Order: sequence, then C-alpha cells, then structure tokens
Amino acid sequence: MSQVTKTKDQADCGATDFESCEHFINAFQIIGKKWNGLIISSLCGSKYLRFKDLARCVVACSDRVLVERLKELEQENIVKRSVDANTKIISYRLTRKGEELKPVFNQIHDWADKWV
Repeated sequence: MSQVTKTKDQADCGATDFESCEHFINAFQIIGKKWNGLIISSLCGSKYLRFKDLARCVVACSDRVLVERLKELEQENIVKRSVDANTKIISYRLTRKGEELKPVFNQIHDWADKWV
C-alpha cells in the first residue's frame, strides 16, 4: 500500500478529506476485504455461528479462504472463536468491537435494498 502524505489537520480525520484519513482507510481495508463484509453481516444476525453455518452464508468462498478471513477478523478483535469443551464444536461470534458494526451493516443493507 502506498503511503499518503497528510497534514496535521488531515491526520486527525476531522477534515472532510476522507481519502487522507488513515482510520477510514484502515477500516475499509478490514471490512472491504473480499468476504469479510459477508462474514460480519452473517454474524450480525446471530448470537454465534458454527463454521459450517458460516460456510453456507458465504457460499462462493472456499473453506481455506474462510478460515483465513476468520483468523484475520479474530486478530482484529472483530470476531471471537470459541471451542466447546465437551463437543469440541467451533463457533464464531462478534466481539464488542464487531457488534458496533451492526448499525453500519444495517444501513448498508437498507442502501442496497433501495439502490442495488
């Protein structure tokens, strides 16, 4: 990724020049990465989902890529992976940070229903 030169005013993201806002750019690098939006959106509608359930939600994504994306989202503290001690079943849920994306994804769904 190329480095963007910013003034102090641009760096604090208070300016309307979102192209130069590092936080905005970083957010889109996470949620805009292929499959991440669908993964997060799927988890927005459930308390938790097992891997096979997520794979059904993101049909065109291979299992290998889905695992990679879930690990990345877990590293970003957006998704939490849990393993049931008795059954060893793996499930995923949104963290508090991930939960805060729900209104954003709801608005994207509303926009898509209207315009796409």
